[in-house]
Amino acid sequence: MTFAPALLIGAVIAVGFLHTLVPDHWLPIAVIARQRRWTRARTAGAAAVAGMGHIVSTLAIGVAVWLGGVALGLRLGNAVSILAGVALVLFGLWIAVAAWREARTGVVQSAQRGRRTSATLLIILGSSPMVEGIPAFFAAARFGAGLLAAMAACFALSTIATYVALCVASHAALGALSLGPLERYGEVISGVIVAVVGVVFLVWSSA
Repeated sequence: MTFAPALLIGAVIAVGFLHTLVPDHWLPIAVIARQRRWTRARTAGAAAVAGMGHIVSTLAIGVAVWLGGVALGLRLGNAVSILAGVALVLFGLWIAVAAWREARTGVVQSAQRGRRTSATLLIILGSSPMVEGIPAFFAAARFGAGLLAAMAACFALSTIATYVALCVASHAALGALSLGPLERYGEVISGVIVAVVGVVFLVWSSA
């Protein structure tokens, strides 16, 4: 492999790793996993699904750039990221309010709502593209489909592996944390944390 293709592959691996390190990607999953008492395997599976969503949304933005131009692709990518941040805030507030009502009334949440909550979170997290990784794919276009496929595979592996590692590790750390009397309101706290992460993500994205 020549220097340029190797450099491009290294670039997408780095982007997948560094982008996923941002807490708004993995922290919501870890918080919900801790509160719902997910197993390590379920937490890893949820992280992998969210990582795959990132990959699909990133490649979709790449196609939009190719079809409509760089300006359109960047606008679309930024708009999706902002919507994902807003959705994360609303999602966290929804969890907090619903859990608060349940804690006050003593009504236990249904398993169906729990599954719906988990699915919604993964859709929100997976919908935010890694726009910064797209230029590397365009630079690789002149080297042919083989390099593009290799880059996509390396990008996917880097993203998903980082997602899974961070979610599982943070879930284990949070699992050892005891809230004491506040445990009754653990899901309320979880919702607030997710909403705060969404706010921070929006501020950081617009900076």
